[in-house]
Amino acid sequence: MSDTETSRDDRIFLVVVDESPEMRAALRFACGRARRTGGRVGLLRVFEPADFQHWAAVGNLMREESRADAERLLMELAGQVYEQHGEIPIFFVKEGEQRDALLELIEEEPNIRILVLAAAVGTKGPGPLISFLAKRTIGRLRIPLTIVPGSLTDEQIDALT
Repeated sequence: MSDTETSRDDRIFLVVVDESPEMRAALRFACGRARRTGGRVGLLRVFEPADFQHWAAVGNLMREESRADAERLLMELAGQVYEQHGEIPIFFVKEGEQRDALLELIEEEPNIRILVLAAAVGTKGPGPLISFLAKRTIGRLRIPLTIVPGSLTDEQIDALT
């Protein structure tokens, strides 16, 4: 297979993992699409850098704890992905600002083919990451962005995928 060809199994549907209630909709949608098209689900968890510069050892410990928390959360979600998709997801853990880490990962990982996010429910708008991508970077993304309404039920999402 040449560098420009990718098998269907290499196509990654990327979901950004956070604590928002609508993330569940993005995850379910990505699982359904990946299952039906032969792709994989990728989970990105970004943690904030340790802001403790006075003592390097304390800063390193805080960083290690944040990374362990991120990995724990991804492991919990892996069970849901396996139940819905039948495969273990691909994990991506990055430190930094969420939007910067996301854009960096998309550029680094050629098998990421679709970014799946869910819009927040309510009057405050779709969410900070969607707003940022739509206003500043959508034209520069090398992959499609799928926005799932966060208010959809599991049955509605399953009907769409």
